[in-house]
Amino acid sequence: MSRVGTRLELRVDGVAHGGWCVGRHDEQVVFVRHALPGERVRVLVTEETKRFLRADAVEVLEASPDRVEAPCRFAGPGKCGGCDWQHASLPAQRAIKARVVTEQLRRIAGIELDRELVVEELPGAPDGLGWRTRVRYAVDSEGNAGLRRHRSHELELIDSCPIAHPEVERLGVTDLDWSGVSEVEAVSSGSTADSAVIVTPRGARLPALPQPKASSALLRRFKGGRTQPIKGRRGVRENAAGREWRVGAGGFWQVHPAAADTLTAAVLAALEPKPGETALDLYCGAGLFAGALAEVVGPEGRVMGVEGQADAVRDAHHNLRDVPQARVDRGDVASRLREWSDLRADVAVLDPPRAGAGTAVVRALGALRPRRVAYVSCDPATLARDIAAFAESGYELADLRGFDAFPMTHHVECLAVLERVQRRRR
Repeated sequence: MSRVGTRLELRVDGVAHGGWCVGRHDEQVVFVRHALPGERVRVLVTEETKRFLRADAVEVLEASPDRVEAPCRFAGPGKCGGCDWQHASLPAQRAIKARVVTEQLRRIAGIELDRELVVEELPGAPDGLGWRTRVRYAVDSEGNAGLRRHRSHELELIDSCPIAHPEVERLGVTDLDWSGVSEVEAVSSGSTADSAVIVTPRGARLPALPQPKASSALLRRFKGGRTQPIKGRRGVRENAAGREWRVGAGGFWQVHPAAADTLTAAVLAALEPKPGETALDLYCGAGLFAGALAEVVGPEGRVMGVEGQADAVRDAHHNLRDVPQARVDRGDVASRLREWSDLRADVAVLDPPRAGAGTAVVRALGALRPRRVAYVSCDPATLARDIAAFAESGYELADLRGFDAFPMTHHVECLAVLERVQRRRR
């Protein structure tokens, strides 16, 4: 008999990647949302597998001292799935994220950190709200925009999102009729007045579209991710690392306004590039790290970037047009690294998507023997997997930093610094 829909009482102690706490009931593992470590809760079972249950905490019987009232009325069991930890204080959220990263490294990579990891607060959002500069809304059959519930296609219809940047909120997406559209993405710059709205039509034809409340560019997204401007700019302008950057509205840019500057400074401090050296920027997007590295290696050095998305490569070429020592190619990262087999690389940075770099990329990069690698990651599990692959290629974890670039959610940005192991001569 299925347990889905039944209520259980248990205590949760562990945490798991993805915004879960972990407890047991009748010796069966139960992954619980909306709880905190140490709490005794009554849960509603939402999913059952052969090995474990998933559940929502619907009543707190013994509360953690870290529990707070969620700042959003759309957060909670059965509601919006965008945030995982609104019921925890910000220090507790960061401690949980540090614990998850540490456990993923231990379990997947077999690495025990020699110090306690601290997830660092980013400036600009002291209450953990108003930071998200890109929000993707789903649209129901009646044209209402909302956010999906956890592990569900059902929508939570909202009138505001507390973690959304104020400029995203000003667009008023949830107040408009989006009939004929399946998805709306609202984009704002964290550093300029630019904003954009990207729509994905349900069919081949573009329906009549409402006018967002704030002035913005309007774009259409096609299957495969390509975007086409309908009105205004193709993207937004961002200011970071002392430069202005053009970023396609549908392209990648850090969603926390302080993340680009913070991570650029951290990458430079980790790699310690020197004038005249060769640096690699893999999955380079609009060229943020490539531009910063190019300034340090100078005209006698060079920076070689690789990016797979055509729009991002165009943006990178535009952004780095005055930096002749920086070059960005479009292509598959692993293939391009293999083509560069005779290259001598001194340092490298990679910022892959959530799926991580993978063994092929790690091996190809290791074959170029850079002395130091900075790996930027938003997923502790794939980061740990790739760190294990780096170990097989002769690299050890020299440092690890965590950044709270996604407050209220389970996501955490990490910077792993890998150094090439010097082989001792016999």
